Amino acid sequence: MATLAGMSGSEQAPADRETRPEPSEHEPTGVLVVDDDPLVRAGLVMMLGGAPDLRVVGEAGDGTQVLPLVDRLVPDVVLMDIRMPAMDGLAATEALRARRSAPEVIVLTTFDADEHVLRALRAGAAGFVLKDTPPAEIVDAVRRVARGLPVLSPAVTRRLIARVAGSAHDRRARALGRLALLNDREREVAVAVGQGRSNAEIGAVLSSACPRSRPTSRAS
Repeated sequence: MATLAGMSGSEQAPADRETRPEPSEHEPTGVLVVDDDPLVRAGLVMMLGGAPDLRVVGEAGDGTQVLPLVDRLVPDVVLMDIRMPAMDGLAATEALRARRSAPEVIVLTTFDADEHVLRALRAGAAGFVLKDTPPAEIVDAVRRVARGLPVLSPAVTRRLIARVAGSAHDRRARALGRLALLNDREREVAVAVGQGRSNAEIGAVLSSACPRSRPTSRAS
């Protein structure tokens, strides 16, 4: 198990590799652990080291160290904390996943704020797991992500579902509120646009709804 102190120049791999080889059936999945708390890192290393199919290839205490270590150690999965001093885990994830042949990233944190979850997923993280997750589930999350499967903690999944459901309800309420401010003619136009009708169709509907005045005959 290599740590930051034990890395040597012979472990370096080319930074411009074209493809990232997937771990074979008998080759352990390489994991890079990134957390600014040495005690948390030690606990994660011990936890992952107990799994015969996983291998901790290195550790980092800040997001600024992630890219050089990924180039050197070529991990399959990066276990990434969010809050770190110089570069946080979300910025490091964005920088890492923007590169070709980047490893998968699991964001592991005590914070489940919606903006953190959404930013991590938009950056390309394959998983978002809370630190109070049982150790066996964290190990299983690493295995799943290494196989290309996304992973979210149950609490995070519930929050995202509630957010999506709430957003849809809020959008509907706002749309109905805006419609209520329109007069009858404007409302007809808005509904027709929402139904995807063409300008010609909308014009036909409006013209048919307009009352036609009858010509009056002049007395001779």
